[in-house]
Amino acid sequence: MSLLEIKDLKVTFRTNDGPVNAVNGLSFTIDKGETLAIVGESGSGKSQTAFAAMGLLAQNGSATGEVNWDGRNLIGLSQRQMNKVRSDQIAMIFQDPMTSLNPYMRISDQMAEVLVQHKGMSKRDAIAEATRMLDAVRIPDAANRVRMYPHEFSGGMRQRVMIAMALLCRPRLLIADEPTTALDVTVQAQIMQLLGDIRQEFGTAVILITHDLGVVAGFCDRTLVMYGGQIMEEGTTEEVFAQPRHPYTKGLLQAVPRLDRDDGDLQTIAGEPPDMSRLPAGCPFSPRCATMLEQCPAVRPELVTTSDGRRRACHLSIEEVVQ
Repeated sequence: MSLLEIKDLKVTFRTNDGPVNAVNGLSFTIDKGETLAIVGESGSGKSQTAFAAMGLLAQNGSATGEVNWDGRNLIGLSQRQMNKVRSDQIAMIFQDPMTSLNPYMRISDQMAEVLVQHKGMSKRDAIAEATRMLDAVRIPDAANRVRMYPHEFSGGMRQRVMIAMALLCRPRLLIADEPTTALDVTVQAQIMQLLGDIRQEFGTAVILITHDLGVVAGFCDRTLVMYGGQIMEEGTTEEVFAQPRHPYTKGLLQAVPRLDRDDGDLQTIAGEPPDMSRLPAGCPFSPRCATMLEQCPAVRPELVTTSDGRRRACHLSIEEVVQ
């Protein structure tokens, strides 16, 4: 049985200009201890998928479908019921730690609040456990730094604080939403190494949401490629990187700078991401696809599972894509 199973998830936002369909019929699973990357350009629906699963959508947002956790659908649960799942079973690392941490509260108070709320610990014991967790994520002099304010930490250290906070209750699933976006390359590598070590030490499953394919290779077991709120392709990370089976995946990989390629300018995907309030009836990537077929704009391709267990949604044959 999968740790988390999402079935036909749809996320819609009400706006003055009409509904915006951020996620359109998404289905996937993640198993215990597994790492899954959800990749795609900004606006593809990656973060909203996570927010829907955590019950954190904006007030004008609504979700339908199933987010099955321990045999229970989390969609539609009250905030009180969801609070028993958040942190204790599923935790999330948000994109910008500076806006996620309260600048007026010491780190000790913010971390202790999690354990007091979810584990019923005393404030003293909670601070002691917070200090141990800061030490576990390799923050030097944790006993003294736990009483500092967020602005006294560097960007990389603040991200470590967010990881420590997410792990306080030993969740079985950790959702990392763009955890390295605002960090320099060296710190990015350190954070990804830290997440890998945490997975090994605690057996935590990880969903990594990112638009940076460089941080996915070598870390994630599987990769799911999203565009227009839909799955374009899914497979093991090694397979997806070695032989992409969708034109969008192929375009993303070709746009990544590589040391073993000297072909002048970086390749790009022509056009702009779709207007999520006016998606085409067919494949959402069709307006930007260089190999578009006649039926692509009008007929949405079915998400098909091939004999080797990979999934793809494309009217082109596999041979036409990989050539």
